Amino acid sequence: LPASAVVDSDYHFAGGRLAMERLLTQAPDITAVFACNDLMAMGAITALRSRGLRVPDDMSLVGFDDIPSAVTTWPPLTTIAQPVEKIGTRAVSLLLERLGEPAAPSRREVLTPVLVERESCAPLRG
Repeated sequence: LPASAVVDSDYHFAGGRLAMERLLTQAPDITAVFACNDLMAMGAITALRSRGLRVPDDMSLVGFDDIPSAVTTWPPLTTIAQPVEKIGTRAVSLLLERLGEPAAPSRREVLTPVLVERESCAPLRG
């Protein structure tokens, strides 16, 4: 992506709103946004509405986390769901293994996220 299509923020609702406003100024022709979390995506929806833009008609939007309120936004937010419970369970298991065998080599585990398709995305317009 060009630098103009990437905006840093603070992972909060207000930060998502401000980031979306900056992004619309920097890259006015974009048609889709991936927010680093659902709260920022919700803030982005607010910024889009304040400019009279509609999700997903004018802009597709995807969040990350699948927090409970992602389904209650309008439109319901397409998001990437993390297996939070499984992450916690594995982290505790790995910690207990490490405590039992402090010299064991460290290892990395990747738990697969899941795309949760809702109504905040539209097909690419040609």
